[in-house]
Amino acid sequence: MAKNILLTGGTGFIGQHLTDLLIENGFSVSVLSRSDRKNTSSVTYYKWDLTQNYIDEEAILKADCIIHLAGEGIVEKRWTEKRKKDILESRTKPIDLIFSILKKNNKILDAFVSASAVGIYGAYTNETICEETTQPANDFLGITCQEWEKAVDKINSLGIRTVKVRTGIVLGKDEGFLKKIVPSFKSGLGVILGTGKQYIPWIHIADLCEIYLKAVVTNEMHGPYNACITDDTTNASLSKTLANLFGYKIWLPKAPAFILKIVLGEMSAAVLEGQRVSSEKIQKTGFVFQFTDLERALASCLT
Repeated sequence: MAKNILLTGGTGFIGQHLTDLLIENGFSVSVLSRSDRKNTSSVTYYKWDLTQNYIDEEAILKADCIIHLAGEGIVEKRWTEKRKKDILESRTKPIDLIFSILKKNNKILDAFVSASAVGIYGAYTNETICEETTQPANDFLGITCQEWEKAVDKINSLGIRTVKVRTGIVLGKDEGFLKKIVPSFKSGLGVILGTGKQYIPWIHIADLCEIYLKAVVTNEMHGPYNACITDDTTNASLSKTLANLFGYKIWLPKAPAFILKIVLGEMSAAVLEGQRVSSEKIQKTGFVFQFTDLERALASCLT
């Protein structure tokens, strides 16, 4: 009988791609959804409602492995205090609910694999290459990721293997990061943000999904893994590459940092600062990235 993988956030950008990959590899997939959805031949949907602290327990008890992807978008809205609370709780609250159900039923999973983010290393730009052992930052993104991962540690305390996938900027066709910026570049109005020197740790959606799959099937994997390409991509080099793919050179002046700070507030740190991040640990597991060249990765998302 096929092992069942339960996804939180399974209807989102990453979740949809990952669902397809899991099915291709012989798993049955269940998805927690806030709305009523009809089951398909390959996916079973279960209700959950975080506002009511509710998850259909059958989904948890049926699962062999859980992959936690759910969470409010980091750059969707301005970071008010309420928004920051929503961003944090949308990541930690589901884990707390899942933990309580697992503990109550003495349910042991093969693995619990959770998204995390390279934002744990903070919103700053320097030449340090962050590894999984690098000290977490004390800014909003750093603290959010630390609390997120602490929630995962509760699952680990039950004797369940846990993996934390610290993700960079995800490149995918018509979705995620590129969905926000491609329209302006496509119309010839692409710009470099701030100094353009901020690093952008990126990963192609295909590689990210393969990392999740590897985390599910590899019993030796546990703890945090950086999921991004180790290179020197900056906002400027990404912007210039994207403009080049659309057949022009960037002609508009850089978007001044002070304007972005006025418009975006504290959230501007997420676009004006960036870290260099090492992928050595995930590569030591034998994982091989399919997309390591930025231009090729971007081109695959535009066709």
